[in-house]
Amino acid sequence: MKSSFFLVLAIVISTATYAQQSAAVDFKHLNAEISIYPSKKAVSGKILFKFDILEAVDSIFIDARKMAFSDVLLNGKKVNFGSDQNKFWITGNFSPAQDQQLQLKYSATPGQTLYFISKKPEAAGQQDYQVWTQGQGKYTSNWLPSFDDTSEKLEFDLTYIYPSGKMLISNGSLVASEKINDTLTRWEFDMMNPMSSYLVAMAAGDFKEVRHIENDIPMIFYYPEGMEERVEPTYRHTGFMMDFFQRETGVAYPWQNYKQVPVRDFLYSGMENTGTTIFSDIFLVDSIGYHDQNYVNVNAHELAHQWFGNLVTAAFHEDHWLQEGFATYYALLAEKEIFGEDYYYRKLFKTAEELKELSDRGKGEAVAAKNGSSLTYYQKGAWALHILNEKIGKTAFDTGVKNFLEKHKYSTATTQDLIDEMEAASGQDLSGFVNDWLKQSAFQGTQALESLRKSPFIQKYLALAAVKPLPVSEKRNLLLQVLSFPVNDYLGQEAVLQLALEDTTLVSDLYKKAFSSGNLYTRQAIAFTLQNVPQQLKPEYESLLNDASYLTQEMALYNLWMSFPEDRAAYLRKMANTEGFLDKNIRTLWLTLALATPGFEMASKNKYIEELRSYTAPHSRFQVRERAFGFLYQLNAFDEQSLANLKDATTHPNYRFRELAKELLKTLQEAEGL
Repeated sequence: MKSSFFLVLAIVISTATYAQQSAAVDFKHLNAEISIYPSKKAVSGKILFKFDILEAVDSIFIDARKMAFSDVLLNGKKVNFGSDQNKFWITGNFSPAQDQQLQLKYSATPGQTLYFISKKPEAAGQQDYQVWTQGQGKYTSNWLPSFDDTSEKLEFDLTYIYPSGKMLISNGSLVASEKINDTLTRWEFDMMNPMSSYLVAMAAGDFKEVRHIENDIPMIFYYPEGMEERVEPTYRHTGFMMDFFQRETGVAYPWQNYKQVPVRDFLYSGMENTGTTIFSDIFLVDSIGYHDQNYVNVNAHELAHQWFGNLVTAAFHEDHWLQEGFATYYALLAEKEIFGEDYYYRKLFKTAEELKELSDRGKGEAVAAKNGSSLTYYQKGAWALHILNEKIGKTAFDTGVKNFLEKHKYSTATTQDLIDEMEAASGQDLSGFVNDWLKQSAFQGTQALESLRKSPFIQKYLALAAVKPLPVSEKRNLLLQVLSFPVNDYLGQEAVLQLALEDTTLVSDLYKKAFSSGNLYTRQAIAFTLQNVPQQLKPEYESLLNDASYLTQEMALYNLWMSFPEDRAAYLRKMANTEGFLDKNIRTLWLTLALATPGFEMASKNKYIEELRSYTAPHSRFQVRERAFGFLYQLNAFDEQSLANLKDATTHPNYRFRELAKELLKTLQEAEGL
């Protein structure tokens, strides 16, 4: 029912008018039946909005990007409507009224936010997809007519029609799952409380689930079919963290259940959709991988967001730190309980170094400001909360947080709202804290150091770091002491970093002490820093291939291969059946070294190069493709198909991988003179 009148109207309606809608129209509920077509990479649906008109208006809009609409009814009657590339609207003379109902049908082929990830080579009628959403910020309107304004909170009850044979997950409680016919299944979900549109999510694929109850909260851990052994290492400590955050905030978990879904080629580490965190499946780890890149921090961060961001949402851009700073800080508090105080203070120390370096270059940013970097919102925000906790005391801090969450639940809040609650709880004037930690672009390094020095571990760490410039003859006893059992993870690493600055022949006894410590991370530091392995340390270095760390094994294999050419075949045979993480870090390295080793398994060379090239295919995880592309470049072994796969990667939804592919393709073309 579009006309030129509505196209003109789209131009006339200004951004300011859009911003004023929430004062005049209050959307309360969205009920939708959404059909998703993986083979077409398309979506369509029927929606019923319920809302109140608070003031007389002549137009009502909904965010909807590149969508087509039909069958638009207001309270059961046809109404004038229009749309452009960003919005849908109805027009008329709308007087204040309660319980209004807007029905519509829509269709779209989303260019972003709803992603279709191929899981096997293209084959006519046989393609298999994993489908998931990522609506962070304001992007859900690419696949579901909704609201980019985070202050517009609705209750979402969503039903999906999806090809049978897959598991589909979305926000809320699963009310029903039933086959419509031989090829389609209907999934119905119910939410009980309102949320911002960017937190709507769905994922579908070959998932299995493990259920767990923590303080009467249903928790569902999903995993890809065939990866049962990774469930416990991946989701370890989740039940504890749920209980911890409820106790620490003083506010019960605000949603009906909590689901976690690992997906292929996710854009980020994780996303805190309401009650339904979606995260990168690269964090699916086994018992060895857990030591190197476990899911604990991401898990804690996204779970903390269920309170900070989902229950209470930042009102304006300058308040964004209320979400990310709190999630980072509370995740760190949880990790302190799991990994200990040394871990907590070391992470604070490392982020303080980053923030101080940025500040010293004149590039520091205020926490409570627009367009801040992740380092500012996440890490400087967490530091501000750490300092505030120390300043007013834990009792007042916890009371302020609890009151802040309860007062603004299912709504938005500003930085001043938080400060008001903290001042009320503590009886202190916090204007100095606000100026120093929230409004000041410079990082308060002196205050941070004073806080860090309260940790006995940091005192020892600083004392060890202070001897770094000294000759080894003057610090040998201290290094021996640090490397004596039991070795602290972080002090042991620092000692090894200092050994790397010395002539290996002069400190071989200290290296042997470090090797014999049995400390996984001290030994890992050797693998990463001692690259030219001396003969006198060869037996000890070879033992690194047996460590319960895929990172250690990877580096040890490469360094031993480089250092002892005569033993390359032996090292390759030892590691032939080790894959490593899901990015195949060890397998892809092994294939490359096997191909580069003269005389090694000559009859299998073609098989090895074809395997390495096969990992560049679009249906492989982008992390695997990235490694394969890099190794093929080093081997100068691109063929026509792997080059086509590289060109395909330049359109991948993951920005970092996409840009890397573009740069590598450019390098190859320049080398060929194209």
